[in-house]
Amino acid sequence: MIKAIRTAPLACALLSTTSLVIPVVARAQAEPAAASEADSGGDIIVTAQRRSESLQKVPLSINVLGEQKLKEQNVASFDDYAKILPSVSFQSFGPSQSQIFFRGVSSGGDGLHIGPLPTSSMYIDDIPVTTIGGTVDFHVYDIARIEALAGPQGTLFGASSLSGVLRLITNKPDPTAFSASVDAEANKFSKGDFGGSLEGYVNIPLSETMALRVSGFYKKDGGYIDNIPGTRTFTLDDGPPVPDTPENANDPGNTATNKTVTNAALVKDDYNDVETYGGRAALGIDLDGNWSVTPSIIYQHQKANGGFLYDPKKGYLKVTDYLPSSNKDEWYQAALTITGKLSDWDVTYAGGYFGRKVDNRPDYSYYSVAYDTYTYTSSGSRYHGYATYFPDPNNPGEFLDPTQNAILKDKYTKFTQELRIASPSDKPFRLTAGAFMQIQTDKIFADYNVKGFGSVVSPIWLPQFADGSDTMFRTRIKRKDQDYAVFAQAEYDIVPDVTLIAGMRGFMSHNTISGFSGTATARNCLISTPSTDPAVPCHNVDKASDESGMIYKAGVKYQMTPDVMVYATVSRGYRPGGNNRRPGVNPFKSDTLDNYEVGWKTRFGPVTLNGAAFYEKWKKLQFGLVPLGQNGVTNTYNAGDARIYGIEGDIAARFGGLILSAAGTYVDAKLTTDFCQVDPVTKNIVCNPGDPPAAPKRTRLPIMPRFKGDATARYEVPVGSGKAFAQGTVSHQGGTRSFLTDADFAAVGPTKAFTTVDFSIGINWDHYRVSAFLDNAFSSHGVLSLNSVCATQICGQYSRAYPTTPQMFGIKLGYDY
Repeated sequence: MIKAIRTAPLACALLSTTSLVIPVVARAQAEPAAASEADSGGDIIVTAQRRSESLQKVPLSINVLGEQKLKEQNVASFDDYAKILPSVSFQSFGPSQSQIFFRGVSSGGDGLHIGPLPTSSMYIDDIPVTTIGGTVDFHVYDIARIEALAGPQGTLFGASSLSGVLRLITNKPDPTAFSASVDAEANKFSKGDFGGSLEGYVNIPLSETMALRVSGFYKKDGGYIDNIPGTRTFTLDDGPPVPDTPENANDPGNTATNKTVTNAALVKDDYNDVETYGGRAALGIDLDGNWSVTPSIIYQHQKANGGFLYDPKKGYLKVTDYLPSSNKDEWYQAALTITGKLSDWDVTYAGGYFGRKVDNRPDYSYYSVAYDTYTYTSSGSRYHGYATYFPDPNNPGEFLDPTQNAILKDKYTKFTQELRIASPSDKPFRLTAGAFMQIQTDKIFADYNVKGFGSVVSPIWLPQFADGSDTMFRTRIKRKDQDYAVFAQAEYDIVPDVTLIAGMRGFMSHNTISGFSGTATARNCLISTPSTDPAVPCHNVDKASDESGMIYKAGVKYQMTPDVMVYATVSRGYRPGGNNRRPGVNPFKSDTLDNYEVGWKTRFGPVTLNGAAFYEKWKKLQFGLVPLGQNGVTNTYNAGDARIYGIEGDIAARFGGLILSAAGTYVDAKLTTDFCQVDPVTKNIVCNPGDPPAAPKRTRLPIMPRFKGDATARYEVPVGSGKAFAQGTVSHQGGTRSFLTDADFAAVGPTKAFTTVDFSIGINWDHYRVSAFLDNAFSSHGVLSLNSVCATQICGQYSRAYPTTPQMFGIKLGYDY
């Protein structure tokens, strides 16, 4: 009964951004906070190919959001920057519960703890921080830039970069000058509560060759979803008599009566508030002019209360929850980067250790509601899932409230090591090569409880665990994924304006899962090893999978003029396979994505126009599905093949004080083979002639809208010694298919297109900054995704909507030292 995080969410996109609206970032140092990005006028320096080079020269579709751009768009969290990356889509249950996708490469079944690895990855500087179950919601402050790389990036970034890579580049310690800043914000949702934040950083030169940079923040987000009063009545398995069989020997049959429960104790307005705090420290040491060492540490703590999806049946931004909900996410990353030169070659070592603890308590009660209606088959035999009646040991003749409570905990670790070399960038032949290793683990703790169940006097139809807890279903699984790789990517100028590109990555993966998952019934331990842990009766999961292979990249770049470049590339990304915990269910294999892309980077006077057209073939796509009769347990399958084609681009220009920019992406993503049904006995995918497929050929892939785009107009004007501005941004995204299979989609339905508009005004003078903003100014009721808290096959009729945040007004103050 692992919760399947399978939303049909928001989609965004990933396009290259022009140097007219992004500041120059040289040697990873940010522009002065008071300077406008449009004032830089020069090239943007990026490290998307593991070497410093101009954005306009990189043969890759890449969007760069500089520090000033992030401030102008009021970006603080993942949802904020995903909104302005049109090739990026995501699925989410709320803060710290999101999965990133590029160009529609999503089956809707990603983000499972025991299932596929993510299709895209997030890096902080040179260290990956994407965990097995999802992406951290990194607070954006004191960040030099965000680089979003669309398409498979496997040769340089490896596994989990199947669809793309999102890189957050931090500001580095600067020994040349002292600097500091403090920022404060107060805000309020029009249909919700107050919030605000306090942020600051300081850069302290310790000597001519050493500096310390420290930043910290506290942020409180007000709630905007109301938990309204409600009651529900459980029928407690009223229905046909239970057959007199050995399996049902302890089943009292049709003797239960109805049980009515209320949520009166949890009724509250604006109950989904969030508190986030943390900080970062980095020490930069220049050893001899050629070698430098930078140790760093990042810590972040986030506590989200309530749920972030509302129930359309109850009304806009309203729910009726019967259990308290929360999500606590705490993580840190310790990293060490060493850079230097051997002769005229650059050498880089990047190593990191990442630890993350997640404690998720969703309102899982709709699982109980669903099973209260799914008790019997047409033959009159009991459905082999949970029944919902349990005698109350303290009140003879009465029954327990069967509302089921989910306690979901994960402890993640990620240990990474990379060593790479790069030849001089001013030579006709340029090579980047290296070796990489990654070991990541997830200790999965899941208990599904009914209060009082552990005190029920045996015999009852479902045995209790030996520890006397109220747990009905339990998971204690350790997952370990190991990746090892060597890689190389080269460029060769066959003539000064024409460059050939070639790359490869050889990889090996070894993935294991072990532990226990199931109820306390004896059949769950028929093939197992004994356990000394009183919490579990045995170890019934012990599986491993190994894979190895090679992927590639090739292409050509033509610099037609100093301001016009075109390119064509073909590349392959991969994602390792893994293991299913259910006995008899086959392991799933790796999937691959072949990308064929042509692109252009152009500048015509004050106008910059960049873009790319692409065609992608996704083979053996991995898909998480919960077959009926599995108590909500998810299996992962290689569902079939898909194709994706689209076009993405952006344009920007500056005319005096007026800055105009727009970006958009169109994606068409569909299956090219039938996704067949799950065999009810073996629980494996079987294609039987005459049986309708679960998702037929040409079914649209979920999550990504066909079109998403945004446009911004900003006007800046001198006012005395300062500069005032006014800005407006319009964002639009089309509707999405919520789930891949026809049954899931029919149960939940599609999302609809929506448009939001944001405004801001402000003034900067001397060291001061003051601004005001109005987000979602016209109160769009857009839905980013539709989802259910348990598997859609069980709870689809109780699905909920993840909304755009409602209208918000805020004031920001800043001071730069």
